[in-house]
Order: sequence, then structure tokens, then C-alpha cells
Amino acid sequence: MCATPWPASIVLTCTDSYRFPLTSEGSLSRFALIKAVLGPVMRLMFRLRIEGVEHIPGEGPVILAGNHLTFIDSMILPLVCDRQVFFIGKDEYVTGQSLKGRLMAWFFIGVGMIPVDRDGGRGGVAALMTGRRVLEEGKIFGIYPEGTRSPDGRLYRGRTGIARLTLMTGAPVVPFAMIGTDKLQPGGAGMPRPGRVTVRFGEAMEFSRYEGMDRDRYVLRAVTDSVMTEVMRLSGQEYVDMYATKAKAA
Repeated sequence: MCATPWPASIVLTCTDSYRFPLTSEGSLSRFALIKAVLGPVMRLMFRLRIEGVEHIPGEGPVILAGNHLTFIDSMILPLVCDRQVFFIGKDEYVTGQSLKGRLMAWFFIGVGMIPVDRDGGRGGVAALMTGRRVLEEGKIFGIYPEGTRSPDGRLYRGRTGIARLTLMTGAPVVPFAMIGTDKLQPGGAGMPRPGRVTVRFGEAMEFSRYEGMDRDRYVLRAVTDSVMTEVMRLSGQEYVDMYATKAKAA
């Protein structure tokens, strides 16, 4: 199952989510429907400004790595990309039995979310394997290197799972920044209010010079910090050299 020697360095955890089916005719049709219906609504409601989307390659494996300010980040990102973005999300987003819960499940599974169990003891390894499988199938994998939402709007230290993924698969990293989402949904709870949101993508980053070094912790930290520096440049956020989970626990 998850019998690999890699450290569990991705904060979001899961058990067998890397076995979750990635594509089917039905899921692709649902993604197209969601994008056709909700895409224009979100663009109007959030007055979306999208910059640099041409930096996302039109085919092949790609890692999208960016900041995470609030809940609606994960709703906006899939709808501003031409290609479907697969990403890891909390399993409670798709297990609710109420009408709201079922609608959330329909939306998130439709746009590419792979549900995870946050309580799994080896969940970080399974999350890493999930991302690797997505990329080896030539798809886009979205990740928030901070591992959780920023507690105060600043940009926190990235987890090295992002570096492992790019070094193991050779997939380029396209950094991105969400700007303004925290103003429309403070604290990540409740209905977001209308306003201006900018999604800014940077140029693709490749790290082939470090091929075969995906277990060198100094290389992993250097690659991760390079990505976070680009995210900081794109977002304009103040950088804090500590993990967001530690800041939240303080």
C-alpha cells in the first residue's frame, strides 16, 4: 500500500487516495459543465483578473504551486485554467449527506479534487504518491506548499513535498498567486462577498539539474525555497520563515 521510504512531508494526509480514479468520460463531462456554468459566474462575482495563464504548458505533467489564503482559492483555481487541475482536499468536503454537502461533493470531485483522510498515520507518503501518479499520467497537479491556509495573510515556509514531486517526475513547476481572496472570505468561513480577485501565474520553473537528488534534504529545501520566492514575488506577500501550522499552534 504505502510502503515507501519517503518521509511524510506534505501536510495534507490520506490513506489510499492515490488509488482514486483520475479520469473518466463522466468526470470530464462534469468538469466541462461546471466550468461552463460556474466559470462566468465566478468571473463576474470576483471580477477575476487572470495574468500569465499562458505560462501553463498545454500538455504534459505540470505542478501548480501557490499561496493559500482562504477556502475559495480551491474553487477559483480549477476554473481559471484551460486544463483540468487535480489536487488533494479534505475528505469531509465530499462526505456530507445534506444538500449542501452533496453539492460540494459534486463540485469538488467534478473539478478534480482527490479526497484524503487527514488522520492516516502514513498520509503524507500517500499524498506524495497521489501527486506522483497524477504527474506520471501527464496531468496537472495543484499544491499549496505551505500545507494549510495562511493564518494572517502572510506567506509561510513551504513544505518540501513540492520539491520531491518535481525531482521525482521531472515536471515543471508553475508558481501562482491568489490575490484578494482573503478580503472576500476572511477566516475562510461563510459566503464570500463580491470583489476583485487576481490570479497571477509565473514562468515555469524546471529543476533538471538536481535529477536523482530527491532525497538530499539540502537540495529539497533549496528547490522549495526557490518556488516560494517566486510565489512571494507574484503575490507581494510578506514572507515568514516558519511553518504556518506552527504559527497557528502558537
